[in-house]
Amino acid sequence: MPLIFVLAVALISRTTDGYLFGVLGSLISVFFVNYYFTYPYWAFNFTISGYPLTFVSLLAVSLIISAATTQIKQQEAIRAKAEQEVLRANLLRAVSHDIRTPLTSIVGASSALLEHGNQLSEENCRQLLGDINEDAHWLVRVVENLLSITRISGETDIRKDAELLEDVIAESIQKFRKSSDITVDVQVPQDILLVPMDAILVEQVLLNLMENSVRHGAATKIQITVAQHKSSALVRIQDNGSGIPREKLSKLFDGAHGNIGSSDGDSKRNMGIGLSVCRSIIRAHGGELSGRNLESGGAEFVFTLPLEEKTHENQRQNPDH
Repeated sequence: MPLIFVLAVALISRTTDGYLFGVLGSLISVFFVNYYFTYPYWAFNFTISGYPLTFVSLLAVSLIISAATTQIKQQEAIRAKAEQEVLRANLLRAVSHDIRTPLTSIVGASSALLEHGNQLSEENCRQLLGDINEDAHWLVRVVENLLSITRISGETDIRKDAELLEDVIAESIQKFRKSSDITVDVQVPQDILLVPMDAILVEQVLLNLMENSVRHGAATKIQITVAQHKSSALVRIQDNGSGIPREKLSKLFDGAHGNIGSSDGDSKRNMGIGLSVCRSIIRAHGGELSGRNLESGGAEFVFTLPLEEKTHENQRQNPDH
């Protein structure tokens, strides 16, 4: 009987917000237990020897459980908000470099073309235009990451619609091929996988991961594999590049570091922030993102997407799922 009593109070506190319902549940449960589970049955009686102490003790335990459960939920909400603030801070640090450096390059190259275009060879002009184009594409990606963060930083859950995962992957590959001629192979299961998601955000994840393989891993081939694992869709992105530096594996998604690729990579490219955005997007969908080096060489990123609706609140309560 005491276990049923405590279980009822715990469930009420777990599924409601604030202290009010937990306290009311504790008080009401005392009367229900006395009425249904103690002698004389189907009647109220708090005068039998031992009953007052028993029910006062049960009430005290239930109130403590209710308060502790509510405090844990509040602490989880505070922790989730703190994680968002850390992500915003990392964005500001990264953007100050990621935007300023390409803009400086664009201004310099365009000024050279305007002022000395007639004196430059065709090859030099094409090289300057190529640099401008590359930096402009990078700025577009940075802005898209910023927009993605604003969409998942609100207090409400992101809007999810049932999407065919194969189509979302195909769309992201089509966009990726506009800026790269790297070979991308895709393997999908025969069964159709309809996943509740924000298709634009998931496309952003796939684009970031593929571009990271090329820009920082010097990959020449990317393999995307889709499978169903229990109640989730599982997506693997593997490449044949240089992999991830061992010393940066533990901080891969914190967004606070610079290049995560080879040491001779472009110093102005900070994809650490891109990976941080990717993890935030996947967690907002109720999934998880991880990365590792392959024994055969190259890197592998794996993320999951629940096949059934899972709210952001639930994911905050299970951040290491």
